[in-house]
Amino acid sequence: MAHAAQVGLQDATSPIMEELITFHDHALMIIFLICFLVLYALFLTLTTKLTNTNISDAQEMETVWTILPAIILVLIALPSLRILYMTDEVNDPSLTIKSIGHQWYWTYEYTDYGGLIFNSYMLPPLFLEPGDLRLLDVDNRVVLPIETPIRMMITSQDVLHSWAVPTLGLKTDAIPGRLNQTTFTATRPGVYYGQCSEICGANHSFMPIVLELIPLKIFEMGPVFTL
Repeated sequence: MAHAAQVGLQDATSPIMEELITFHDHALMIIFLICFLVLYALFLTLTTKLTNTNISDAQEMETVWTILPAIILVLIALPSLRILYMTDEVNDPSLTIKSIGHQWYWTYEYTDYGGLIFNSYMLPPLFLEPGDLRLLDVDNRVVLPIETPIRMMITSQDVLHSWAVPTLGLKTDAIPGRLNQTTFTATRPGVYYGQCSEICGANHSFMPIVLELIPLKIFEMGPVFTL
């Protein structure tokens, strides 16, 4: 999860998030090079004494500053499109979870486990235990296995919400009357936090998401849901 004074992105817990971090670094390096080039040109313009102010023909220069931006856009667009298509792939998920947004809590349904349904509310400050995170911990966590393709079916019952877990690279809108889906495969166990990322009313800040990821063998042993 994020911590105070953090500058970079959260550590990746899924292959998609690893790709997103790589693309972020790739685009940031291009931005640095562009900024350096522009600042260098400005420096030369301000410090160099012009010897000929009547030059009106610079076709080579115009060719360069027309083609170079196009090449830069291609270098950004190709990896971006690759990741975009990767996020839409559904590779035979082993487990399907349905998430329903409400004002202001989440309802989860394990469709592969006899329709197990439970609500997940943010823990009030009076109920927090030592080590719990204020505004982030919930009464019922979503327990899922690692190294297993998981499909999330996301919708809403009232207004627009957004189911987002940054460390997994997930952010999917929950829209009333529409069922969106996203898939992910967690690579390491742990407890990971997210929040609703769509302004949905007065208590928008009070509907967190908590995923508890455990090894598949433990998940298959029996009920590990924190109900």
